[in-house]
Amino acid sequence: MGLFFEKKDEKKKDKRFVVKEEQGLGMAGAVQIIVDTITGVNYLNTIGTTMAGITPLLDDKGNVVIDLI
Repeated sequence: MGLFFEKKDEKKKDKRFVVKEEQGLGMAGAVQIIVDTITGVNYLNTIGTTMAGITPLLDDKGNVVIDLI
């Protein structure tokens, strides 16, 4: 219908970011790998009681990890 409007009968689009993996760190928080479903880029997301952050996930050679879509 337009850039900012959606018809009521249109299905919602799939989520752009999905949690691929999550590991709890007890009371300290958790670490997640989040994937951008459009670009395939993997991100490392840290969640804690007093801290949080997100950064692209790198392989052992320093290259960004990308899932083939």
